[in-house]
Amino acid sequence: MKILRASIPAALALLIVTVQIALSPTPSPAIQSDNQEAPEETEGSPAPPQDVLVAYLHGPIGPVSKDYVHRIVEEAGDLHAGCIVFLMDTPGGLDASMRSIIKDIFSSPVPIIIFVYPSGARAASAGAIISLAAHIVAMAPGTNMGAAHPVPLGQGKMDDEMTEKITNDSAAYARSIATKRGRDLEWAEKIVRESISSTAEEAHEVGVVDIVASDLDDLLEKLDGLEVDLDGRMVTLRTAGADIREIKPSLRERFLGRISDPNIAYLLMLLGFFGLIFELQNPGAIFPGVIGAISILLAFYALQLLPVNYAGVALIVLAIIMFLLEIKIPSGGLLTVGGVVAMVIGSIMFIDSPLPFMRVSLSVIIPAVVFTVLFFVFAVGMGLRAQRKKVSTGTKGIIGEIGVAKTDVVEGEGSVFVHGEFWNAYSDEKIPAGKKVEVVDVNGMMLKVKPHKEGGI
Repeated sequence: MKILRASIPAALALLIVTVQIALSPTPSPAIQSDNQEAPEETEGSPAPPQDVLVAYLHGPIGPVSKDYVHRIVEEAGDLHAGCIVFLMDTPGGLDASMRSIIKDIFSSPVPIIIFVYPSGARAASAGAIISLAAHIVAMAPGTNMGAAHPVPLGQGKMDDEMTEKITNDSAAYARSIATKRGRDLEWAEKIVRESISSTAEEAHEVGVVDIVASDLDDLLEKLDGLEVDLDGRMVTLRTAGADIREIKPSLRERFLGRISDPNIAYLLMLLGFFGLIFELQNPGAIFPGVIGAISILLAFYALQLLPVNYAGVALIVLAIIMFLLEIKIPSGGLLTVGGVVAMVIGSIMFIDSPLPFMRVSLSVIIPAVVFTVLFFVFAVGMGLRAQRKKVSTGTKGIIGEIGVAKTDVVEGEGSVFVHGEFWNAYSDEKIPAGKKVEVVDVNGMMLKVKPHKEGGI
């Protein structure tokens, strides 16, 4: 029982780490705003600078990214912003979310600029297609864009005919977007069919990227004065000296985005199992059950957005069952070994995706497996053994103790020395003084004893 209670802080620590990861701010380049009021336009003077909204498309493209972009596009219309600059660094993501983002870009009331930034960033896969849809595309030196070949998620291995159909559909979609924005059609098709990827300079040379800029200030200077076709309406950008309004993901968007990470979803699922098992072993403890239930529900939310392999989930559950059986069935460690193997394989299979960023990392799997084994072998195991252990305190704790008869013990009278104490005792048969006795029951302040089979001393 003490071991179980001592293990609760370990589960709490794991939850705290998970929440800290979930709530940690999205890394972003430093952006400064001069907060100067835009000069009023007078006759014969140039148009005043326009507010620029700066937002982020960092990490995998998914439902949370889709909602974030939709919110910003709506806010841009309400604020009458001059344009939106999305700083992009993404390995790709879900096709459905990508298409929804592109629909928002096409319907945006203000020009949208995709800026692949900072150096080392990329606009891969879905990010490349989204970039093609922007009114203006910019890249920083040292970045790359492309590799948009479609990859099936959660559907297993597809036959050649189905693969060709999906590839043709994606290639046609990329060409249609490139046609609408006047970008290079051959490059748009090659990133889908051949998975080519281009540097900032290469993409600029073929006409896919409009601007190569070193940072945001450089980009705004180069954007100033450019004309953008906003569905037949020509809009001139006034970005030099513009006020910058940075719109980061909300707390809700950051939280949901982080728990949708396969590594976080995996840890939440394990934490949920731990909490529920704690509660089942200690009914009424409440805290482990509450933490476990919340973690399981959050894991379910994340898993519905991920291509989960249910065979992997089944193997993880089987591993937990093996760990529990090891505690009750002496198998010489075979069940533990089987559980470790099942959990490692199940964890690797957990997410059915060929994309590395969509799978659970080995750096997460290995510590999780070690923690799980220790949890069951020590925490749960010691707790179950403590529950089965003979009572060692109170009047019931003396049952089974061996003592010595100090006087003859007969029915109704006698004295024995047990557990460092003198007790009145009785027995169903006569026990001579000096013989060993074993306590079989306690009635008030009277012990019922019987002769100990080892004899006297």
